[in-house]
Amino acid sequence: MAAAASDADWEQAEGVPSLSDPFIQKYLQGRDALVQQEKKQRSDHYFRENLSPTAQEACAIVSQIRFEEQQTLWTKEYEDSLASTYVDVFPGMMFNLAKDRMEKSKLWNIVRKMPKGTLLHCHLEAMLDLDWVLAEAFVTDGICIRSDAPLSSAQARLKTGFSFTYSKANAKSDVSIWSDEYAADTQVPLVTAADNFPDGGRKGFIEWIRMRTSITPEEHLNHHEGPNEVWRKFMSCFPILGSIIYYEPVFRKFIRKMCHQLLEDGTYYVDLRSAFYTPYRSLGQEDWDPDYSGMLQHLEEAVAEFKNSEEGKGFWGVRMIWTTVRAFDNRTIVNSMNQCIDMKLEFPDMIAGYDLVGQEDLGRPLADLAPLLFYFRKKCAEAGVDIPFFFHAGETLGDGDSVDENLFDAILLGTRRIGHGFSLYKHPLLIDMVKEKKILIESCPVSNEVLRLCGSIMSHPLPALLARGVPCSLCNDDPTILGQGVSGMSHDFWQALQGWENLGLEGLGSLAENSVRWASFEDYTQKEWAQSIKDGSTGKGLRAEYLKEWTRRWEQFCAWIVDEYGVDENTNPEE
Repeated sequence: MAAAASDADWEQAEGVPSLSDPFIQKYLQGRDALVQQEKKQRSDHYFRENLSPTAQEACAIVSQIRFEEQQTLWTKEYEDSLASTYVDVFPGMMFNLAKDRMEKSKLWNIVRKMPKGTLLHCHLEAMLDLDWVLAEAFVTDGICIRSDAPLSSAQARLKTGFSFTYSKANAKSDVSIWSDEYAADTQVPLVTAADNFPDGGRKGFIEWIRMRTSITPEEHLNHHEGPNEVWRKFMSCFPILGSIIYYEPVFRKFIRKMCHQLLEDGTYYVDLRSAFYTPYRSLGQEDWDPDYSGMLQHLEEAVAEFKNSEEGKGFWGVRMIWTTVRAFDNRTIVNSMNQCIDMKLEFPDMIAGYDLVGQEDLGRPLADLAPLLFYFRKKCAEAGVDIPFFFHAGETLGDGDSVDENLFDAILLGTRRIGHGFSLYKHPLLIDMVKEKKILIESCPVSNEVLRLCGSIMSHPLPALLARGVPCSLCNDDPTILGQGVSGMSHDFWQALQGWENLGLEGLGSLAENSVRWASFEDYTQKEWAQSIKDGSTGKGLRAEYLKEWTRRWEQFCAWIVDEYGVDENTNPEE
């Protein structure tokens, strides 16, 4: 106390003003007013202003739990456990380092129960629960594995192309894919190959598949290698994963499993994307299907069966955004566009839109593809269908190059949403246009981090977009490959909540509501699309109905938080 008194006397003698001095208090009041004035520009401001008393209390409770977990979750003990790979621990640290600890927190339990609305950006082939789908493949008659070359060495198993396939007549159980004598493309029964895996049998085989179909924690952390290297691994995962599920008996079960996991995670609808590149095979057929009619029919039927089941009550549905790999040549892209139109005519309720996918930095920019996109519009008009654009754009570190400028073309070409939009924060004019045209950004924070666009959630640009009033939603992109492990969105929601002080549960709620407001539940003309987004729950049709349903579930969730955590809860996750 003496030291404190001495310091106070010294400050008084020096003429240092006190925090309680009227002119300092006036300064602080003005400062706080400026902070609040800026927050009125946020995209979630209206949502925050209209929170119910219960929701306000729930948000305050979550804010307190977040603060206390920041003091207890990121401890010296946890830092010591990471000593071999990392020297500092902080809230919002790199996803793969935080994941295990994240799932032990009370915030995780809360986020898991949150009604997240809809998932607007994900890729079908990367929505697998890998352990589950491999278990299904092992017991599905006729599933085989084939390789481009013998997988007889650790180096060969690291890079050589391989895939799953189906065969009854041609599978060779006496041939080892792991030996030098293996002939390329020979089909070997999956069970035989897995049980004879040279490094640990079936268990080792599953670990090898996991390594070949995901960005490993080590690959995630090697940011010094740059985005191109990790994208090479990333793109190599899709054909393998697609080959597991693109056989009807597995596919139907996979769709039901995916819908179940999404609903369990508080996600009621999904706009899927698929590149329609990996061929599909219907039940018992030795040859590939000639087109994707069978796949879309099986998707439609599997979703309907789930919705009509007891476990599927409350699930709103699935639609498909047809995608083409942007690096392909004109002939291949045009063929894909024509397939898209054909499938829209055959499955009008399933096909929701069109997009181009693949690494933007190494793919063709939208400006180069503009003639093909205008061709697509003309062919749609001739066929009497309306297939809107939902473009990937701005998934890059570039600034002013042709890749970054995909954002200009996406907006000018009339995209209804933008996938990623990572570089949008650098473009003040485009930000104003996105707000004026009510274009939503499908933001994928964990994806952007793992694919080396940012070091951690702390350096992600989404807060800059929210602060400027840009409508956004959270999405998981490719959970099988990126490390989330399950098809839900809880990991992305938790990272955002933990990483950004300005967000809070209120901000998460706004992002979830946005996902319902901008989902493509049914076909809309451009005028209907804009009006239904503007009207929200006061309008008519499915969007208004689902927004009301989401609000009801949000209020129930907030009431649960108040009941569960509202009184003297110990927030130490270890107790």
